Amino acid sequence: EYYEEIGISHETSVARSPQQNGVIERCNRMLIEVAHTIKTPYELLHNKLPDLSFLHVFGALCYLTNNSENLGKLQPKADIEIFIGYAPTKKAFRIYNRCTRRIVETIHVDFDELTAMASEQSSSGSALNEMTLATISS
Repeated sequence: EYYEEIGISHETSVARSPQQNGVIERCNRMLIEVAHTIKTPYELLHNKLPDLSFLHVFGALCYLTNNSENLGKLQPKADIEIFIGYAPTKKAFRIYNRCTRRIVETIHVDFDELTAMASEQSSSGSALNEMTLATISS
């Protein structure tokens, strides 16, 4: 009644919203800030971030670059292969060639990780659609 006399419209926020949980939201923000400042053991020893550029997605499509000089004009420069891991004794990638059915260890590889992630996402999306249709029909 008092608000109406003055011309103020009083609106309350929804229960259990972040605006209602001021203290908890500040605690969560503090925990996230602390987690961002914690260093890994590698960072403590070497005072720098580790180099993660050598790591790649397992099962990703990749192209083993063929640098041999006896390539003809119409021969492909690369074969489509699958990344299966890392060489145990040297800094190289283990690549499986589907055509020759051999495993090759080399560092001359171009990775196509986005194709693997896109196919994985589309396959999980179809599973979700089937699951939703099954729930709706039952």
